[in-house]
Amino acid sequence: MSLLLGVNVDHVATLRQARYALLPDSPNAEPCPLQASLDAIAGGADSITIHVRGDRRHMQERDAFRIREAISVPLNLEMGVTAEMIDIALRLQPEFVCLVPETREEVTTEGGLDVVTRRREVGDCIRLMQKAGIKVSLFIDPVIDQVRTAAELGAEMVELHTGCFGNAIGEDVDKEISRLASAALIGHEAGIQVNAGHGINYQNCRLLENVAHLSEYNIGHSIVARAMRVGMEQAVREMKMLMENYAQ
Repeated sequence: MSLLLGVNVDHVATLRQARYALLPDSPNAEPCPLQASLDAIAGGADSITIHVRGDRRHMQERDAFRIREAISVPLNLEMGVTAEMIDIALRLQPEFVCLVPETREEVTTEGGLDVVTRRREVGDCIRLMQKAGIKVSLFIDPVIDQVRTAAELGAEMVELHTGCFGNAIGEDVDKEISRLASAALIGHEAGIQVNAGHGINYQNCRLLENVAHLSEYNIGHSIVARAMRVGMEQAVREMKMLMENYAQ
C-alpha cells in the first residue's frame, strides 16, 4: 500500500479570518477552505484534515459541515478532548478524529497529547467515538510509553508528532529520525496504524523514508504555503510525487 497524504486546510481559514473574522456571512470572505479542500483532492489528497478549535481562530463549525457534505475522500477532524468538541464530532460524523492537546496560548498545536497522564478521559473519548462508528487517532510524541498506552486504549491509529524532527538541525536530525523509527516500530508491532504529522515539508519529507511502517503523512502549513505560489492542486501533486519512493 502506498503512503497516503492527508491535507490540513486550517491555514486557509486562518488567512480568511485575518480579514473576515467579524464578517462571517460576507459574500466577499476569502479564501474558501471548502474550495481549498476540493482543489487538494484534485491534486491527489487522500483525506482532508480540519481542526475546529475552542477559540475558533481559523476553522468554523459551518466550514466543517460544508466540507463534510462536499468532499469525496475521508474527513479527519482534529479535536481537543472536551465536551464541546465531542458534541461537534458526533454531529459531524467524520471518518476519523485525531485527539490533540489544545491550549489557547499556542499558535499551532505544539507537542503531543499525553495519553499516559490523561488515560481515563482519553479512553472515555475513544469509546464514545468508536460507538458512533468513528475511528480514532491519537496525536502523540514519539515516545514508547505513549505509543503503548495508545494501543492499550484501543485507538486504531496514532499520529506521531514530527515537530521536533522538523525543527532539528545537524546531528539532532538523525536522533529525531531514530526516535520516530522506534515509536513507529512499537506501533506496528501493537497492530495499530502509524501516521506522522507536523513540520513535514518539501525539503525534509524524503528523510522520513528511513522510518518504516508509516501509513500517512498529515501536512498543512507547508502545502498551503506552497499553494500561494503554484495553487493548491499543484502543491498537493508535488508533495505526492515526493512521497512516491517511500517503502514501508
